[in-house]
Amino acid sequence: MMATLQGRIALVTGASRGIGYFTALALAKEGAHVIAVARTSGGLEELDDAIRATGGSATLVPMDLTDMPAIDRLGGAINERWGKLDILVANAGVLGTISPIGHVEAKVFEKVMTVNVTATWRVIRSVEPLLFKSDAGRALILSSGVAHSARAFWGPYAASKAAVETLARVWAAETDKTRLKINSIDPGAVRTAMRAQAMPGENPDTLPHPSEVAAKLVPLCEPACTVSGKLFRVAEDRFFDYRFPE
Repeated sequence: MMATLQGRIALVTGASRGIGYFTALALAKEGAHVIAVARTSGGLEELDDAIRATGGSATLVPMDLTDMPAIDRLGGAINERWGKLDILVANAGVLGTISPIGHVEAKVFEKVMTVNVTATWRVIRSVEPLLFKSDAGRALILSSGVAHSARAFWGPYAASKAAVETLARVWAAETDKTRLKINSIDPGAVRTAMRAQAMPGENPDTLPHPSEVAAKLVPLCEPACTVSGKLFRVAEDRFFDYRFPE
């Protein structure tokens, strides 16, 4: 059976560990050439080894997403080499600190917003023309349940994820009549380093492995998935409509 993403080009941010790592690996297993972006070169090299072991291929891009001009150059480089982009998985993010809003340091708040919101917007702006060149462009924007629950002490992270969800909804509305399909992803509680940072007393063995999340994201990147402008909750394995007044 032919791989479902054979010949497609996928960009995954935050690809050196956790959900990003396993999503990149899963996409490559299905035939996509993965452009893997992360700050950590060692993690990217491990990913490349894992992808090659499955017969897949990747291009590694060690890059700090706080470098906005570098994000712009990334779009140009993809255009020069491939002339299009089929899949965007905007996964990169930082937690910040779990503390009362009034106790959050300014530099921490600013970093969370820069990485989680501004960099995501900059990636979208950089690659949107390339996604339009695809016959079935697909974009997944990683969010979180705290974007809706407004959980106490999670202020910067919750606000940042609410912001990127809104960006995704607006982007989907703007592209509603095109072949590009855009959705937000709520992965739920997952066995990642970020989760351990936020909940240090939690038993990680009680949580799903990030590879389980990745397996559910791959079908959302396929041309056959034509849903757009919705929230996919991984734990429930289905899309949800946004229930807000227009």
